[in-house]
Amino acid sequence: MRTSMVIALFLVMMFSPAISFAKRFANEYTEFELPPGWECVLEGSEWVCQSENEERKKEAIIILVAKIRGEQDTIEQYLEYLKQTKSYTIPGGKSQVSEPKYSKQLVISDHPWIDALHLASEVPGFYTRYLATTKEDLGVAVTFSVGKDFYDAYQAVFDKVIASMRVFRQKQSKLPGYVKKSDENLFDSAALPDAKDTFAIEAKKKKESTSGTGGDDSMMLLLGLIGIGALAFFIIKRRKKQ
Repeated sequence: MRTSMVIALFLVMMFSPAISFAKRFANEYTEFELPPGWECVLEGSEWVCQSENEERKKEAIIILVAKIRGEQDTIEQYLEYLKQTKSYTIPGGKSQVSEPKYSKQLVISDHPWIDALHLASEVPGFYTRYLATTKEDLGVAVTFSVGKDFYDAYQAVFDKVIASMRVFRQKQSKLPGYVKKSDENLFDSAALPDAKDTFAIEAKKKKESTSGTGGDDSMMLLLGLIGIGALAFFIIKRRKKQ
């Protein structure tokens, strides 16, 4: 009987589709299931999660941040904050204003969260989905940002991550040093350093390219004037000889 069961199990493993075991991220206050091929690293006061594929790192990013709760850290105030537009200065000194798409409350693993979506709230051309909540003495935010062209492709990926999220607070454990202070804004660390750098670099390249084109045009104009002058001199000289 036992031999038959072993053989049956072996056949199931051989002929069934491969079972993928999801990798989970966990720190001192939250955990969730990572998309396949992603990893998280601590950068300053925030956890940054991206694909391990260098070519896909610029497509999407997940950022986690937590702070000690202050008077402004409530579910209701997070909702009001995320309903508003966000503005910031982009390279060139221009002001960028976000487009809020929706703001609502939802429940994940029996815990209330605020869920909001903005376009261009962190970087032009990026959608950012904000998940924010409180737990005991903590305020927690998880942001999901994706390039506008990749938004549809990542919706199901992010939905799966969000459905797996769990927030907790073990009072006996000491808060890590990267948790922000109570007087700081929870959402200030939700920036996209890689994408902003890329945007700045592209803007710089464009400016340099424009400057270079202007220089080439000036040189062509100068050469043209020299050519016209030489031709006029040749014609006048020829007429004098005649």
